[in-house]
Amino acid sequence: MTRPLVVTDCDEVLLHMVRHFRDWLGVEHAIDFRLSGDSFVNSMRREGSDIPLSETEMWQLLGGFFGTQMDSQLPILGAVEAVRELQREADVVVLTNLTDNFNEARKAQLLAVGIDTRVFTNQGPKGRALRKIIEEHGATRALFIDDIAVHHRSAAEHIPHVRRLHFCGEPDLSPHVPCAHKAGHAHARIDNWVEALPWIMTQLHTDKDEDET
Repeated sequence: MTRPLVVTDCDEVLLHMVRHFRDWLGVEHAIDFRLSGDSFVNSMRREGSDIPLSETEMWQLLGGFFGTQMDSQLPILGAVEAVRELQREADVVVLTNLTDNFNEARKAQLLAVGIDTRVFTNQGPKGRALRKIIEEHGATRALFIDDIAVHHRSAAEHIPHVRRLHFCGEPDLSPHVPCAHKAGHAHARIDNWVEALPWIMTQLHTDKDEDET
């Protein structure tokens, strides 16, 4: 019998990202990045301007951040310990929306903070990639963790039997993130590892498909 499988996002689940991105934009590019739940492109303005940056500029800046600043990203409180505890009971892999050329850098970044796990890179909604990972693993019991609601909707569409936890560990961002649980696409919404870990453990050891709050 295969071990259960946990497939988790990285940014805002295992590692802080937007707070470091915000600080880097301000110091290096004189750009104000407002954590208000709006899209990235609509949240960025050059100092002294009310005009949002273009989408092209946004992608260039994101690429610049991940190309030079990944070492600045600190772990979400409790994430490292939670992954280690989960690895006692399940296989844990990371599914992250970065281009494939960042795969090794992401794996090394996680290893540097104490998380030793396989990394899968992806672009766009994650449902298809999640289904492929689970099918290749052969897991009969799997759980998906992500901070973005659209990925939970995609997962629900492509592999509906997988348990889904909406988790956003950035307190400045989490109040503004649309909730996949309220939308019916996630089984729970928990934004801290103290509460999330026991919930996940329960899902890995129960056969009941009951609604979670």
